[in-house]
Amino acid sequence: MAAANWSPDSWRSKPIVQVPDYPDAKALADAEARLATFPPLVFAGEARDLKKTLAQVCDGHGFLLQGGDCAESFLEHRADNIRDFFRVFLQMAVVLTYAGGSPVVKVGRIAGQFAKPRSSPNEKRGDVELPSYRGDIINGPEFTPDSRIPDPQRQIEAYRQSAATLNLIRAFATGGYADLERVHQWNMGFVKDSPQGHRYQELADRITETMGFMRACGITSENTPQLRATSFYTSHEALLLGYEEALTRRDSTSGDWYATSGHMLWIGDRTRQPDHAHVEYFRGIKNPIGLKCGPTLEPDGLLKLIETLDPKNEPGRLTLICRFGHDKVEKHLPKLIRAVEKAGRKVVWSCDPMHGNTISAATGFKTRPFDRILKEVEAFFDVHRAEGTHAGGIHVEMTGQNVTECTGGATAISEAELQDRYHTHCDPRLNADQAIELAFLVAERMKQERLSRTAAEPVQAAE
Repeated sequence: MAAANWSPDSWRSKPIVQVPDYPDAKALADAEARLATFPPLVFAGEARDLKKTLAQVCDGHGFLLQGGDCAESFLEHRADNIRDFFRVFLQMAVVLTYAGGSPVVKVGRIAGQFAKPRSSPNEKRGDVELPSYRGDIINGPEFTPDSRIPDPQRQIEAYRQSAATLNLIRAFATGGYADLERVHQWNMGFVKDSPQGHRYQELADRITETMGFMRACGITSENTPQLRATSFYTSHEALLLGYEEALTRRDSTSGDWYATSGHMLWIGDRTRQPDHAHVEYFRGIKNPIGLKCGPTLEPDGLLKLIETLDPKNEPGRLTLICRFGHDKVEKHLPKLIRAVEKAGRKVVWSCDPMHGNTISAATGFKTRPFDRILKEVEAFFDVHRAEGTHAGGIHVEMTGQNVTECTGGATAISEAELQDRYHTHCDPRLNADQAIELAFLVAERMKQERLSRTAAEPVQAAE
């Protein structure tokens, strides 16, 4: 059943922020009309499957791994980049599943993550001031007047790139690349020579031993699909609502409206005003959705948003993605958890340790110190353990490339080294080595949480 007084375009009657000012309204309308004729990128049944698995995470029986690029690039859309991202993502998932002992729900920031909110509408370099770069779906990163003009045709290109990316990822996920028999082959490139590469190699050896035992018992990837393929879902911040509206379709089996641009969409910390356009759009789609929760969000405001976005209290519908900063978690997270628990709300709690820990290095590069990222994750788990709730996921910006954008980590990237391979057009990302190091830390905390929960369970007396 559709939400009351809602339609895919009802957001247009609401105030809206973080949207570009297109100079040609007709060209924008034409592009959106054309998009509305295109096939869906994902299907309602897939979104429902994701919601079911997230419902299990709500109940403490799983963990959400959500990660990918800060903002996808038209120029860097290559098969090897997609493969390298998927490989590292699989490595992280294997670490979390095997070392953490928990099913992992795999959701990429990919095949749609093109638009970015900005702290300022304009960017100034020297005496020149131009509109800010808002992601390839809107304008270009080059600091020129022509590049920074919002161009509706970029939405068409974003759709086509998303479709191609999805096609390749689906092939990887189901065509044999994700087969656990290949667990050693994923450890290629620079990672194998790094400290985390060696840790992963040891884990892969243990998995190979386990697979050998299972094979001896007659369980192989040929007769057990779960070993050969994996479920992988896509997600992005739904910032450009005209694009989202064009790809919002009514499901023929249920009659519900779904965003078909991605399996899971989220509302950013800058666009979560309860009476604004983004919340209006999100309340009507039936996809699982995310809500970024920053340090300015108070318990009453969060409960109001939850009531609007998830009035039926459906497990798996809403993921709260917390992004406070490493030194603010203990101040803000406990009161949100207590309010949600008191209200009896079923949500997934996820940690975004990236966005609250961005600083400017002395060299002028924007970066994220890896030790602050780890501290925010540690604090997230500590608070949930103290509150008796389930730390259900992490949400990270990462890449499969050997970039130098976040300082620290086992390879100890310094501020002076940031310039070596600083490739991002927006925010700094974890490289493959740092991403796997983070996965090992999270796996250890998951293991502790599982053991603590098991120890707390009452022992049934024998009859």
